[in-house]
Amino acid sequence: MKKKYYSLLLVSVLVLILSVSVYASDGKYGGTLIVGRGSDSVGLDAANVTDGESQKVMRQIYDTLTRYKPGTTEVIPSIAKSWEVSNNAKTWVFNLREGVNFHDGTVLNAEAVKFNFERWQNTDHPYHNGTFGYYTYMFGGYDEASLIKEIIAVDEYTVKFILREPMGPFLSNLAMPIFPIASPTAIKKWGEDFFKHPVGSGPFEFVEWQMGEKIVLKANEDYWDGRPYVDQLVYRSIPDNSARYMELQTGSIDVMTGLSPEDVEGAKDKENLQVILRPSFNIGYFAMNFAKEPFDDIRVRKAFAHAINKEEIINAFYAGLAEPAKNPMPPSLWGYNDEVEDYEYNPEKAKELLAEAGYPDGFEFDLWYMPVPRPYMPKGKLIGQAIQSYLKDINVNGKLITYDWSTYLAKIVESEENEAETYLQGWTGDNGDPDNFLYALWDKNTSNNNYKSEELHEVLVEAQQITDRDKRIELYKEAQEIIHEDIPAIWLVHSTPPIAAKTSVNNYIPSPTTGETLTHVWLE
Repeated sequence: MKKKYYSLLLVSVLVLILSVSVYASDGKYGGTLIVGRGSDSVGLDAANVTDGESQKVMRQIYDTLTRYKPGTTEVIPSIAKSWEVSNNAKTWVFNLREGVNFHDGTVLNAEAVKFNFERWQNTDHPYHNGTFGYYTYMFGGYDEASLIKEIIAVDEYTVKFILREPMGPFLSNLAMPIFPIASPTAIKKWGEDFFKHPVGSGPFEFVEWQMGEKIVLKANEDYWDGRPYVDQLVYRSIPDNSARYMELQTGSIDVMTGLSPEDVEGAKDKENLQVILRPSFNIGYFAMNFAKEPFDDIRVRKAFAHAINKEEIINAFYAGLAEPAKNPMPPSLWGYNDEVEDYEYNPEKAKELLAEAGYPDGFEFDLWYMPVPRPYMPKGKLIGQAIQSYLKDINVNGKLITYDWSTYLAKIVESEENEAETYLQGWTGDNGDPDNFLYALWDKNTSNNNYKSEELHEVLVEAQQITDRDKRIELYKEAQEIIHEDIPAIWLVHSTPPIAAKTSVNNYIPSPTTGETLTHVWLE
């Protein structure tokens, strides 16, 4: 019988923080900020997106109940100006800011918050027209399976959440851009097409989306935290890193994410450019599908772990802006287990394990690689080819396969049955809680590669349902030991993603989660 765990909180906590801007306020107004990136957004409605490029844009259009202090994952107020939590940590009351309107002029109030959460949670909601993958990741499932039992609009600007169990990362989860408060009026108007017509209350308003090309936003003149400095914000999709860097040098874009590591020194040497390093808060990995033979055999997975040379991959493709990974979460995050010993690079040991598993002459398999640069994997195809080469050295032949980015995600992340035998993937943390790396990716209810560990599930659920950080640290260290023994994936790197910008771009504060709000960026 599954145990239930309850918070040891003895007193109610009232959080009151003054609603002052957390940004500098000495910038200049005007101009258009053009951001070049490696791929387009998949959608702009939380119903159907899990990708970072969608979330980056959603962060500008929508507000969330809580948010992160710029450059960190520290939770601070947003449209919820304060909150209270009960003794048993199962009832949360949020006090909303008054006078906040959606871009369509309707009021953001408690009923709007209730509408959005019930839309995500309840499968019989008339506008539950999506997969809502993140909701199930963060809150356990739909309907009765949801950790959120009930949402009550107490009055116009007070909303109450009643949880079935305490939840340690609750406030951090609410700050994620994947839980934005959207206009109920707009959702009802556009229905399943809302992802192309987003309406929030954030610092920028949606103008147009030329799919595959650009997304155009304009400043929200009445934003509650101050009008953005730039008049217009444009996200351009430029898949090739070199082409994007060239456009930055010629001046057709102002900022580029996904700067190739080998271009960092060159960008630093240019008088009109600056390099901004994003805090390392990610994991790039090579996953193996437990539902596909022979990857259901731990000896095969362990052989692969011994066959891949992580140091060479870092030297070849990251220009030193990365470190080898041995756990599925970064060392900068609390709860990291540094006592775990990585599987050493040892091709001969790998061959022995394959022979023990019944594959002395190797086998053939499919190796999927990402078609677009990601912060944790700037050159997916080349890294895929490197892994292919290492595995060929132990007589295993990988066939390289890829698809366009949205299809790649759909086949691996969003499909009920992952088609890939092995695949390159990665994750940048959405919040400052280990739950977002461990439960969101590797729990039996959330893993994409059919990894189902009841032992791990028990540990991760226990860690979710207590609020004592020291006890949670112990549980997350135990979880990393379980994952290390099971090898659902080979952890490759934690990268430090470089961003390049013109020197005329000021006050660009990169977020560890990659979802920085650009409200207070200004141009000379």
